[in-house]
Amino acid sequence: MTNQQKALIFGLVAVGIWSTVASAFKIALRHLDPLQLLLCACIASILALGGIMAYQGKLRTLLHMETREKARCFLLGLLNPFLYYMILFKAYDLLPAQEAQPINYTWAITLSLLSVPLLGQKLSLKDLGAILLSYFGVVVISTHGDVLSLHFTNLTGVGLALASTIIWALYWIFNTRSTADPLAGLLLSFLCGFPFILSATLFFSELPALTLSSTLAAGYVGFFEMGITFALWLTAMKYAAQPDGGGTVRVANLIFLSPFLSLIFIYFLLGEEILPATVAGLGLIIAGNALMQYSPKSARKS
Repeated sequence: MTNQQKALIFGLVAVGIWSTVASAFKIALRHLDPLQLLLCACIASILALGGIMAYQGKLRTLLHMETREKARCFLLGLLNPFLYYMILFKAYDLLPAQEAQPINYTWAITLSLLSVPLLGQKLSLKDLGAILLSYFGVVVISTHGDVLSLHFTNLTGVGLALASTIIWALYWIFNTRSTADPLAGLLLSFLCGFPFILSATLFFSELPALTLSSTLAAGYVGFFEMGITFALWLTAMKYAAQPDGGGTVRVANLIFLSPFLSLIFIYFLLGEEILPATVAGLGLIIAGNALMQYSPKSARKS
């Protein structure tokens, strides 16, 4: 099997799993409140990431990590998993999955906006058009297509979903300066974020009375959304970067399949009737993301 085939397989498996998490969030939230779900999922993700690193023989890298990187992971842990998933799970608690999931995909657009003040990047007219296109898609989804009335089905939920994209974008911007092993950095961030998650749960909620259903649902979210799938995606990108791997861009573009596959899972697993406005709005969001990534041949050569 060639590296290109391996990259494609690992990438498709990761995208397939990510496509199920919107449904998994809603199923888990039937049994747990957002903070309880975050607490249980964080424990599961720490076990998953720790198990992967133990299998790879990399657990010692946590001990040998530079003090500066450990401090960075502590701060990143406040963003992800603590703030990001706390806000995201609350958004899913308030919104139908078919609304929360596409809005969450605007994080790449948010990343471009925040890169201007934080990284000194500039936005072209094409970039501005892509941003307007994506956020118009959010309006289409959130108003169920009745964009002229601007009557949002749940304005708080939409606001939280958009706020989660800011946290996620900040996490990746600050993470670009990290020199730590990606899995080690993610595991340490989760370990550092866990005490804050536990404190918030004890203060604002309570420890969950776990049942088989809630344990399986939270475990799935932690193992796959917040743990194993990240390692699968890194493996796909590693194979894609090899000389015969076909290039990372080809694998990265697989992520555009995820939101549409997710709607299929939402329909069959949650029983939500997928509205035409959801499909149209999601198409606008994906088009905006694609336009943001597109560059003319002359610019790519440069």
